[in-house]
Amino acid sequence: MTSTDPASASATVDARRAGRRSAHRLAALLGGVGVLHFVAPKPFDSIIPAELPGSPRTYTYASGVAELVTAGLLAAPRTRRLGATAAVALFVAVFPGNLNMVRLWWDKPWPMRLGAIARLPLQVPMITEALKVRRLS
Repeated sequence: MTSTDPASASATVDARRAGRRSAHRLAALLGGVGVLHFVAPKPFDSIIPAELPGSPRTYTYASGVAELVTAGLLAAPRTRRLGATAAVALFVAVFPGNLNMVRLWWDKPWPMRLGAIARLPLQVPMITEALKVRRLS
């Protein structure tokens, strides 16, 4: 016969709720940005590194599809863990584009330059949040 500690069970439920809320936030973020890749692709095209072969638009659309698929995976409880893993991979994969944005915007007015630089460390909490969702799913 096993007994369940009510405090432990409550903590588990609270952790799952927090994971679900985090997953929904990430899904909304990725879904919104994914849609923007199709509605307004030019800003995304402009930060694709020129060193990559092919058309920047292809990379813009491919990353938009990846964001939309990842958002869908995060939104569904059955695929949430896979979605969180995909989100980590996606956040790591887009980092070169963010670095390229800093390079391209280095001569822009300081608020734009600062915005580009500020995007770099923001990848860390997004990756951390996706890892949290993965752990709690």
